[in-house]
Amino acid sequence: MKPNDLPRNLLHPLPVLDVTGLRVSYESHGGRRTAVHGIDFHVNPGEVVALVGESGSGKSSTAQAVIGLLPGNGRLEAGSIRLNGEEIAGWQQGRLDGIRGAVISLVPQDPGNSLNPVKTIGKQVAEILAIHGKASGPVAYAQAVELLTRVGLSEPRLRAQQYPHELSGGMKQRVLIAIAIALKPALIIADEPTSALDVTVQKHILDLIDELRREYGTAILLVTHDLGVAVDRSDRLIVLKNGRIQEEGRTVDVVANPKSAYTRQLLLDAPSLNRRPRIVATPRREQPGDDIIVVENLVKDFGIGGDGRFRAVDDISFAVRRGTTHALVGESGSGKTTSIRIVAAFEKPTSGRVVIDGLPLSELRGETLRLFRKTIQLVYQNPFGSLDPRQTIRRIVEEPLLNFEPVARGERMARVEAIIAKVGLPDDVLGRRPQALSGGQRQRVAIARALILKPKILVLDEAVSALDVTVQAQILSLLGDLQRELGLTYLFVSHDLAVVRQIADTVSVLNGGKLVDSGPVDQVFGNPASDYTRELIAAIPGKTFAPARRPSTLTNTGSKR
Repeated sequence: MKPNDLPRNLLHPLPVLDVTGLRVSYESHGGRRTAVHGIDFHVNPGEVVALVGESGSGKSSTAQAVIGLLPGNGRLEAGSIRLNGEEIAGWQQGRLDGIRGAVISLVPQDPGNSLNPVKTIGKQVAEILAIHGKASGPVAYAQAVELLTRVGLSEPRLRAQQYPHELSGGMKQRVLIAIAIALKPALIIADEPTSALDVTVQKHILDLIDELRREYGTAILLVTHDLGVAVDRSDRLIVLKNGRIQEEGRTVDVVANPKSAYTRQLLLDAPSLNRRPRIVATPRREQPGDDIIVVENLVKDFGIGGDGRFRAVDDISFAVRRGTTHALVGESGSGKTTSIRIVAAFEKPTSGRVVIDGLPLSELRGETLRLFRKTIQLVYQNPFGSLDPRQTIRRIVEEPLLNFEPVARGERMARVEAIIAKVGLPDDVLGRRPQALSGGQRQRVAIARALILKPKILVLDEAVSALDVTVQAQILSLLGDLQRELGLTYLFVSHDLAVVRQIADTVSVLNGGKLVDSGPVDQVFGNPASDYTRELIAAIPGKTFAPARRPSTLTNTGSKR
């Protein structure tokens, strides 16, 4: 939308949201800790302002303070929050309930935890209309179905009768957007609204939010750690670090000429915004026939009710050279996870053949199969969920040795300390538990645990998707160093093609259990063989950003301070 397409009152608007001197603190065991240090910003009608920064930067605390949803140990210490010119800082919850949904709405990060699991979708959407006295009973329900239609849900009447667990993640996020726009609020706070979604679903959701913004003139405060999304979708960027604004300005200006070193580093680390040299390089010259993973005509069927069968993997073949990185990419349900579980011998194929380092998996039994697990180790997406919270880091990393290599305690401790050092962690983490570490440190621990048995292959299942962009860059760099030093082979599973382009040597693209594209990364990205691959590549956020060509939504979007 161009500025002159907007209503006259939006060309020189008063801010929908005007925040001054915002300070937020939290109560902890060590006393009160300030998370947001007196920040100022504003959002104009029809404008998208992105709050970006890493975990702990204060962006979610800022958004929660604005809508009055700080957790129990959080407190708004100081500051002014004006919504359409009215001061709402310090309002009681009952009074805030009157404007939530009607004037200001929230699209939260996790759709799975944000919908009532025992109430149908239609009733949950209708509820926002009833709470604010706009409609009730059958009228509210009919309007709820219209809203589900408006946000692009297929078969909206059917979806209205279903429960959250019967919908995909993208569908549930559309339901939350339907609730958020039901009363046409002046401001929508979108808090990491697409971080858990596949890249194409993410694009559809962001397109939807943008379409609704244009139609209703709604202001958007977009909270995200994804620089690609922020750059693609915002008029202005506010970069936060440790609760302080590092930089603020028009998105085109910040990207073209970042003023702070922190912003420059964030932009450099964002894989979708940069074509950096591939991190992982083949550590030695390939030899003919030197494939450490060979997958031939892999098929996996699952039984579904009665005599029904579902084919999750349908005739997939690929090979991985020793010491290289092969990526499996595709959306949820594409067959990635099932494929790697078969490669790691956690599932048996219905048909087909898998050979790991010359050993056909179909021939492994009993103790041979158990010892095979030393050859191939997995690193999962969520390091907090994959590490036992009751154990110390020392115990977590040494546990595989206790299971597979009974050696003297002194040698175990020496090997644990050596591998912790190799993944770039200080030795004082060994006495801590996972909750005392950051997300990046926990993922380094997970990598250390996988490496302690000296495997030849690491399967990395979305191993960096839950990490902030700078931490993600650090882990990818670490993986490159380890591969070159130890000659490791990586099977890298991801839905993030920007990361795949950066780390992988070869790639297989899966869709609906079928292989639709495969080959060297540069070939697949430069000349994709399938429409599906082209759609995935086109959905990479920030990929086509050109500062000189991106128009600002409003004429008055610069900082007023």
